[in-house]
Amino acid sequence: MDKYEAILKLHPNVVTIRGETAYDKDDNEVAYDATAVQAEVDANAYKEKRRAEYPNITDYLDAIVKGDDTQKQAYIDACLAVKAKYPKGSV
Repeated sequence: MDKYEAILKLHPNVVTIRGETAYDKDDNEVAYDATAVQAEVDANAYKEKRRAEYPNITDYLDAIVKGDDTQKQAYIDACLAVKAKYPKGSV
């Protein structure tokens, strides 16, 4: 989650962001707490790290199609290792 996604999540009335300034549907400036926004970004940083390291889903699908339980378990183990490396809420 980047800064802009965090602003939009924390302030549903925001419809656009230009530079560092957020605006509502009537183009009125919306004040936001930068500390809260950064906390939201930090709290979700593990998701991007996981996404970058998860094995390709095609490996799992290939294992299913071939009926290869060993390959399927290897995929599951790789995913679990990534989850352990980047637990929820880690930065």
